[in-house]
Amino acid sequence: MIEFRGVSKRYSGGDVGLDGATFSLGRGEFVFLVGATGSGKSTVMRLLIKEIEPTDGRIAVAGHDLSHISRARTPFYRRNIGVVFQDFKLLPNRTVYANVAYALQVTGGSRREIRAKVPDILRLTGLSTKLHNYPDQLSGGEQQRVSIARAFVNHPPLLLADEPTGNLDPETSIDIMRLLYRINRTGTTVVVATHDAAMVDKMRRRVLELSRGRIVRDEAAGLYARDESTREFARRMRQPSTLPPWL
Repeated sequence: MIEFRGVSKRYSGGDVGLDGATFSLGRGEFVFLVGATGSGKSTVMRLLIKEIEPTDGRIAVAGHDLSHISRARTPFYRRNIGVVFQDFKLLPNRTVYANVAYALQVTGGSRREIRAKVPDILRLTGLSTKLHNYPDQLSGGEQQRVSIARAFVNHPPLLLADEPTGNLDPETSIDIMRLLYRINRTGTTVVVATHDAAMVDKMRRRVLELSRGRIVRDEAAGLYARDESTREFARRMRQPSTLPPWL
């Protein structure tokens, strides 16, 4: 799904975002990007959505070399990527239903498609009873669920989540990660950038650790059952954790 080959990014001020990063992520993987602030996590995310371009190296997503995608075609490329942000980025003057429907409207979705897809994704994300609420009437966890629903309503093959639990309490964070796990089980590749060491430890998925723009660790973070139900997943997530060595 994702391939970085010798990718570097140097910003105009001289800061190094990435330094020769090389890694591959398979279809359907669930992967964490970890590392201190300034390590390169956000640079990876921004490169994947073509918000910025690499200084050197090659990036391919689903077999497509991103350097071959023109600025005019970039919006079409982004339709295949769902993005979840720490600060939600919801439209404050639109209801839950309208916020999610907006993601289909901007990509040319018909009214029929919107009526079919939006209720389904609201059920998946546990928001069926909140469709007429506005963002300021929701809790932080509910707002993040709306953000995830909006990112996944098109069922993209790739979902990027940048600190999706950063502003949430531990119990709500578990619910959000369970939702991302459920999405991953549909076949979507999920990449999560996070500082939450305990969450990463409990998830037991693959971990890419960055330091000063370099990949310093790439490994599976423990064993887990691939056919684990979302209920079993939540039960395991609530168990005490042992923090990993990258702290």
